[in-house]
Amino acid sequence: MNNETKREVISIYVDNQANVLARVVSLYGRRGFNIDSLTVSETTDPTISRITVVFKGTEQGLAQILSQTEKLEVVRRIFVLEPGASLFRELLMMKVKAEPEDLAHIKDIVEVYRGKIIDLSTDSMIVELTGEPGKIDGFIAMMSGYHISEVCRTGITGMGRGLDPDNENVQALPR
Repeated sequence: MNNETKREVISIYVDNQANVLARVVSLYGRRGFNIDSLTVSETTDPTISRITVVFKGTEQGLAQILSQTEKLEVVRRIFVLEPGASLFRELLMMKVKAEPEDLAHIKDIVEVYRGKIIDLSTDSMIVELTGEPGKIDGFIAMMSGYHISEVCRTGITGMGRGLDPDNENVQALPR
């Protein structure tokens, strides 16, 4: 097994009920995994939620956490979102101090990154941007020359490319 640490993105379908997220997250913590990003949402079936977890680990660690997560009775399905076969996105909201002389420059940067100015006041603006994590990082770097007062990132969410017949109807794992 390879002991090289790499970023892993895992998608977990779980029963949509109280305390499920806490149970899944505590499992990662007890096994020594630091979660870099976590997103959760209801699926098209209101009884099932999808959790996307991003962490760094080795192949051995990945196999261990997949096996242990799969054993939780609330887990319906778990799989790794492979970089070449999946799409990843994040949402960023950024509040920037907006001096009148900077407005045009900031607006140009926002347009290049295909973002939106969603709020504008006399002293600040809020920018919304979605995209791959690298795009978000690049935008933040470009804006670092301005006074950024707040940043809020959703974390990575992902989806495999193409139709996956197993995803159509998420079945309970055999116990």
